[in-house]
Amino acid sequence: MAKDPGIGCRVIGEIISVKGKCSAGHYVGETLELSCYDSGGLCGFFYHDIFPALSTFQFGGNMPWWEGDEIILHCPDQENMVTLKLRRFKR
Repeated sequence: MAKDPGIGCRVIGEIISVKGKCSAGHYVGETLELSCYDSGGLCGFFYHDIFPALSTFQFGGNMPWWEGDEIILHCPDQENMVTLKLRRFKR
């Protein structure tokens, strides 16, 4: 795993809902520290899916539909959907 150089914002994720049963074992209340350099234990499918949003978010960017320093993202598994809230903090 690449060493995080400590640039950009610190990003903390929290699993806020699980519809069905997550095949990777994620559960409501689980917290993860994510970055472009480390998946933080997030399922590989989910990490791959959110990577473009994560990199934009980590380095201070925004999308028109994002507000503030918190975003909600969803797992690509529609049958067992996991919902993740990301928060960013200045280092």
